[in-house]
Amino acid sequence: MAQKGRCMAKNVLGGELETCSLRPLTGFMRDGCCNTGPGDLGMHLACCVMTAEFLEFSKRRGNDLSTPRPEYEFPGLKPGDRWCLCASRWVEADQAGCAPKLVLEATHAIMLEYADLANLKAHQA
Repeated sequence: MAQKGRCMAKNVLGGELETCSLRPLTGFMRDGCCNTGPGDLGMHLACCVMTAEFLEFSKRRGNDLSTPRPEYEFPGLKPGDRWCLCASRWVEADQAGCAPKLVLEATHAIMLEYADLANLKAHQA
């Protein structure tokens, strides 16, 4: 596991990947960063700022991010929280017109394989 708050990759802007969130603690590796690695089948690359609209969309799609799940040390998300979202879910939400805003400095460079930089910048927080 990576050290909490230490990001190991590049962001979509070409700089060092910044921390997305330590409270709530996010990232596939639960290091606060949208790092990825073996086993991250969802590709948790996009540092997003949650909105009520997106949380409801995700819940309708079968991924309830707003309900706390203590057994997984998951506090449940609320509007304004930052979270490393799966690349494909962000793209799906974008196509549905409810994609959450992105923190580009904390969004992993591999996200560019899912969406072009101009589109990502159009959704910048």
